[in-house]
Amino acid sequence: MAAKDVCPAIGIDLGTTYSCVGIWQHGHVEIIANDQGNRTTPSYVAFTNNGRFIGDAAKNQVSTNPTNTVFDAKRLIGRRFSDPSVRSDMKLWPFKVRGVRDKPVIVVNYNNMEKKFAAEEISSMILFKMREIAEAYIGSTVKDVVITVPAYFNDFQRQATKDAGLIAGMNVIRIINEPTAAAIAYGLNKKGTIVRGKNVLIFDLGGGTFDVSLLKIDEGIFEVKATAGDTHLGGEDFDNRMVTYFIQEFKRKHGKDISNNPKTLRRLRTSCERAKRTLSSTTETIIEIDSLFEGIDFHSKITRAKFEELNMDLFTKCMEPVEKCLRDAKMDKTIVHDVVLVGGSTRIPKVQQLLEDFFNGKELCKSINPDEAVAYGAAVQAAIMSGEGNIEKVQDLLLLDVTPLSLGIRNYTGVMDVFIPRNTAIPAKKEGFYTTSYSGQTYMTISVYEGERPTPRDNTLLGTFKLSGIRPALRGVPDISICFEIDNNGILVVSAEEKLTGNKSKIIITTNYRNRLSKEEIERMVKEAEKYKLEDNEYKKKMEAKTALENYAYDQRRRIYNHSNIEPEVMKKIADEVGKVIHWLENDNQPWTLEEIENKMKKLQNVCNPIFGEDVSGS
Repeated sequence: MAAKDVCPAIGIDLGTTYSCVGIWQHGHVEIIANDQGNRTTPSYVAFTNNGRFIGDAAKNQVSTNPTNTVFDAKRLIGRRFSDPSVRSDMKLWPFKVRGVRDKPVIVVNYNNMEKKFAAEEISSMILFKMREIAEAYIGSTVKDVVITVPAYFNDFQRQATKDAGLIAGMNVIRIINEPTAAAIAYGLNKKGTIVRGKNVLIFDLGGGTFDVSLLKIDEGIFEVKATAGDTHLGGEDFDNRMVTYFIQEFKRKHGKDISNNPKTLRRLRTSCERAKRTLSSTTETIIEIDSLFEGIDFHSKITRAKFEELNMDLFTKCMEPVEKCLRDAKMDKTIVHDVVLVGGSTRIPKVQQLLEDFFNGKELCKSINPDEAVAYGAAVQAAIMSGEGNIEKVQDLLLLDVTPLSLGIRNYTGVMDVFIPRNTAIPAKKEGFYTTSYSGQTYMTISVYEGERPTPRDNTLLGTFKLSGIRPALRGVPDISICFEIDNNGILVVSAEEKLTGNKSKIIITTNYRNRLSKEEIERMVKEAEKYKLEDNEYKKKMEAKTALENYAYDQRRRIYNHSNIEPEVMKKIADEVGKVIHWLENDNQPWTLEEIENKMKKLQNVCNPIFGEDVSGS
């Protein structure tokens, strides 16, 4: 596709375990395959002494480099280090996570140096990889992007995702909820068949997060009625149960504890992931890992029934948000027209059975690709917002999303006053009026919270700001307006104003809270991202030069034996030089530089070309 003056916008599904990118062109969405030919890319980043790997290349080497291969960044993004879910996950990850001012920081060894990365930085690397995949396909630069997040992501997590896009060098034109994006894919797929509106429940169970959204779709209007979910439930939790089971099984059979060996656990986890997928289509499978630990081969059978037993409480837990979503929407399950499955974990038969039973035997909708539906919807939204390409099929679509959690302030009695209740359609704006709590009060501290509990300390503190310059007066006289405004991305601005003096103050819940990246930190990370990009390019050039030298050396070795008329002394000299180069290349621990490789090539060419000529093809 030729480069355009106006850069196209893309849609990215930034997943916990896999990510996917799409673009609207030629009147439909194209889900773009990566350089391995896969339409989804592992959300993995690996750091080595030879370079940085992202996606398939990172996951393919994870068993040999587990402590420096980072995954699950989505489970850390926008969270505090003290969060119980973070502390729980840390026990299962082979890489290190430390707390810096209650912010989780990932620690790896990169180029023989200890490096620290925020979850936003790791996510930005994955986003940059998805951008590269799109640019290679489109043939032009990409700047604008729509990124999806779980519907139940809180304000911190949404802003952190937006920051990740910024660090990746992109303009995030919209953050869109994953189930809403999937509903777009469903709606376009069913366009022309939806008569008088449909109530559609999107059941989105992925690798690390779980969402349920109930929408009414009617003539291109996608109205979210309610949403619920769990940002810490998904396929990786099912894998964890299997890993724990087989750790115990290995100890029972061989009397050895493998729980503290990162490489062993990584190999076991990879086999468990494979077994989980297999059990979706067969009733039993075998885990076979040669020399798993201390030379011991491990072979064990697991049945679908055993897998379901290990995870039954988690599968049952998936039904709770379904009930909550229906309850919040004040809708009976009998008037839900379609239940749409999204996310790879919805392939698990027991999950499907529980869902069918809940809806009284209703057949589930499997007409959209569960791995690609979210990226599909994001690409459509990107097309609508950018006006790029032929979008007459989608230009009449209207998304009416909701905020997943209640937003409010702590009042002077210590109770949370809710301004925007959960499942309020966004964008939204709500104003409330307050006054002073004592005579002569000249300032007011306003604490903004997110959550459903009446006591603020049980909710999430989003930020605190101060309204100063209140004119001294008797208690209850000053008139102070507090306004909550939430935009299409679900990002919040809270402002306060004293009506008499006109004094104003506000907080944009972005970088003000201590767990957020500051503007300076983001700028530093953007610069570092450029540095890593240059390092990646240098590494690519080095590997290309190494491959060229390797091919040339082996080619010359072959040509020696095909030229019987070469004098023995000359043949020996060439063979010795070729042998030295091949031996040098076979030393994997050699810290090659591009200059060294190029010098080796020139030296070898100077020996070989006078004899064989400069045709390096071997013909």
